[in-house]
Amino acid sequence: MKKFEEMKFTIGELKGISAKNIEEHLKLYAGYVKNSNIIIDKLEEYKLDAEKNAYAMSELQRRFGFEFNGMRNHEFYFKSLEGKATPITKGGMLEKSIKKDFGSFEKFLAQFKMIAMTRGIGWAILYWDRQTEQLIPAWIDEQHIGQLNSLKHIFAIDMWEHAFVYDYQPSGKKQYVEDFFANLNWSVIEKNFTEAMNWEVVV
Repeated sequence: MKKFEEMKFTIGELKGISAKNIEEHLKLYAGYVKNSNIIIDKLEEYKLDAEKNAYAMSELQRRFGFEFNGMRNHEFYFKSLEGKATPITKGGMLEKSIKKDFGSFEKFLAQFKMIAMTRGIGWAILYWDRQTEQLIPAWIDEQHIGQLNSLKHIFAIDMWEHAFVYDYQPSGKKQYVEDFFANLNWSVIEKNFTEAMNWEVVV
């Protein structure tokens, strides 16, 4: 299996989210990349005597889903904060799809922000379902429990406490969600959407 490489992100000054918070958060992301690669190495090692190491391999495989999804989710998260905050393109394909599926952009934001405020640690993710041609928002416990099969990420907000307590404290969770959208580069999100729409699903 190929090893994963740590991505580098260029994130400027953000509203409410400090440079120190981003710096520490990126270290955590780097840990997911590192741990994913460590698991790959260990699995290769244990394959040499698969029968003897069956239990250890099973537990590593379970852990791999956690580390890998942590890596990928953070990549979507940080990419969406690169560049400057940019509004959604009025009349663009993404806005049209949002209006079709949620009634209005404002209704979509209200629903997604409500999902992001779910109690517990996890991620609020907007997916595109190619089969039904609709946007689907979802809450993912931690980062590996409840991922929706065959759907493509459009964007994701990290709702683990490490993403916001440095700047907001636990009581500031709602303001963190508001500031995330204030910092969002919708041109990145629209690119994700275009790629998702052109992605073929084999059933």
